[in-house]
Amino acid sequence: MKIALASDHAGFELKELVKKHLAEKGIEVLDLGTDSKESVDYPVYGHKCGEAVADGICDRGIVCCGTGIGISMAANKVKGARCALCTDVNMAVMTRKHNDANMLAMGARTTDSVTALEMVDAWLETEFEGGRHQRRVDILNEM
Repeated sequence: MKIALASDHAGFELKELVKKHLAEKGIEVLDLGTDSKESVDYPVYGHKCGEAVADGICDRGIVCCGTGIGISMAANKVKGARCALCTDVNMAVMTRKHNDANMLAMGARTTDSVTALEMVDAWLETEFEGGRHQRRVDILNEM
């Protein structure tokens, strides 16, 4: 599995934490930036990550900004990206089970690091249930 990572300046430290965590698990990472806490525009990085997932360069993507809201909105502008903003482990599990989310968004200012890593693990380990949910994912993909 290959995971694309991206963040703005507010999410930089969380992105770096997630990158280290994934590397320790032996998961390949494509870091799309940013590379510091210097102010940048979150839409650029959310879009880059969405494209990497939608184009098949990476299997899934994780994006971080201050709240996760803006960068998830940017990622979801990319056709084929299904980016879910999660604030707890249950949301991370459910967005995989029912929505087949291929991207996870988190807020560095709203989610503590322990919860963030627990969400990442749960999101990576949870499979899409398909079945009745596939029809809805197909609708999303057609939009």
